[in-house]
Amino acid sequence: MTGRTLSTEGLDERRRRLLFRCWHRGVKEMDLIMGGFADAHLKEFTDDDVRAFEALMLVPDQQMYAWVTGTEPVAPEFDTPMFRRLRDFHMANTGTL
Repeated sequence: MTGRTLSTEGLDERRRRLLFRCWHRGVKEMDLIMGGFADAHLKEFTDDDVRAFEALMLVPDQQMYAWVTGTEPVAPEFDTPMFRRLRDFHMANTGTL
């Protein structure tokens, strides 16, 4: 995957901003992980899901990458169902942890 595949058409302003932020994090690997996950799931997110995903967006790239790839344990406050969905999505698409 090299870039966003989800159109912003039909998304509310909050989800459009979130999608943009996913694809413009600063570290390309995290753009691909977060952006790919958002492309696949953002349209189906509930408002609670959006809040949970926005909370994950506050984690610095290097820290989130270490958690998603399993090189560091996830901080307990971020080991949420949304984080596990993101990690599982990454694992399913790369075949790795």
